[in-house]
Amino acid sequence: MSLQIKSAVESMVKPFLDENGFELVDIEYVKEGSNWFLRVYVDKDGGIDIDDCGRVSEYVSEKLDENDPIPGAYFLEVSSPGAERPLKKPADFVKAVGKHVFVTTYEPVDGLKEFEGTLEAYDEAGLTVKMGKKTHAIPSAKLASARLAIVF
Repeated sequence: MSLQIKSAVESMVKPFLDENGFELVDIEYVKEGSNWFLRVYVDKDGGIDIDDCGRVSEYVSEKLDENDPIPGAYFLEVSSPGAERPLKKPADFVKAVGKHVFVTTYEPVDGLKEFEGTLEAYDEAGLTVKMGKKTHAIPSAKLASARLAIVF
């Protein structure tokens, strides 16, 4: 997704979200099949429900009707990031310390590129994931993606 589109949509919706106690988790602009989708993921303490998504969707839709940074047709979707929410911002990682996570890296760390375990620590330099009895220190520069993970 163009950083310009993400930035424009974020600046449009962030004041409303902040004012109403919502957190902007992520924005995606992706093509699936022949259709384009603008997805806005929001959350709040205690989780969001369908009414919250509807309120946010109405607001975002109105703002986009006023000044749409996206040329062409697309579908707008507003939803919760779900139980396996992505960890993108430093604050996301800080909140996830002590929780079960799934992390991938761009290149191997300790011979692995995928880590699933407890997020033990996080700072700007990297994070530490405990898998069983072994702990892995993953430098930020090697971090490809991270999300909360459900334990079955």
